[in-house]
Amino acid sequence: MIKLSSKQQRYKEIKGFRCHSDGLTIDPIFSDAIIFSSLLTLLGIGLTLTYITTRVPNFAHASFATIGVYIALIVTHVWGLVPYIAIPISFAISGIVAVLLYTFILKPLIRKGSSQAIQMIATLAFDLVMIALLNITADYIVKTYQITSREFSLRSYDIEFMGLPLIVIVAPITIAILAITLHIMLRKTKFGIAMRAATENSDLAETVGINVKLIYGVSWLLGGGFAGIAGALMSLWFQGDPNLGPQLIPSVFAASISGGFLSIYGAIAGGILVGLTEVLGTRFLAGEFGAWLIAYRPLIPLIFIVVTLFLAPKGLAGINWSKLRRHGFRS
Repeated sequence: MIKLSSKQQRYKEIKGFRCHSDGLTIDPIFSDAIIFSSLLTLLGIGLTLTYITTRVPNFAHASFATIGVYIALIVTHVWGLVPYIAIPISFAISGIVAVLLYTFILKPLIRKGSSQAIQMIATLAFDLVMIALLNITADYIVKTYQITSREFSLRSYDIEFMGLPLIVIVAPITIAILAITLHIMLRKTKFGIAMRAATENSDLAETVGINVKLIYGVSWLLGGGFAGIAGALMSLWFQGDPNLGPQLIPSVFAASISGGFLSIYGAIAGGILVGLTEVLGTRFLAGEFGAWLIAYRPLIPLIFIVVTLFLAPKGLAGINWSKLRRHGFRS
């Protein structure tokens, strides 16, 4: 609790943050930016984890997050529990669905020598099936439990901490914990070393006894699970809908591509950069030119993709920053 003297005003506002006698409050646009960039980072990490194994862009990835959204809805409205309990359940179920996609669709195609384009189309077809099943699930929830299952939000079910919605704190902390855990796993454990070896050169990894298929399966489990966690948390601030996946996928790809499709750390940087730019950039442009520009927010991630592919095809992770610094000092 922040105490103010009687001579001070009830609150003091600085750049969207308010120190209030009842706690700390943040301008909703900053909350949007913090939450969206954190969850987009989580989705970007998951997409990168799946890409470094099969080298196939997974167009169904954002729909794994939609599964998490509906698990949170069921946990909250049907089971009557705290929404955050949906996090581990969403991780497990979305991760399993991702493994099913890899095991029963992509792996057979890879075994047959199918091209990357064919495999990419297969993920798109899988995504369409998932969207149809999610729509059926939404209709079933409405008919059975008489609760809103389209364009819904669980924001009113969140709890507050120091005057802030808990999701504003949980979202960035979650990405920090998962990123640190993933770093330790990849750098400090035998399994992580085996995973890096399998993704860098699968043939060589197999010759030294590494179970590459198991490594790939775990990568898809983690990638889908991270997306499920992002979806469960997303429902606490943004609207949930069965068709959320196609709306999210451009931003997710922009995060991964701008960071470098083959770099976990690049995906973190790309997710933060794209997420903050998409939210705060739209707000700034709308303030300068009018609210009509808000409808064109989906163009921002597409611009990120085009600019990155033209100027830095390997993303942020592929830029020689030391060379740029030396060039900057000389100029």
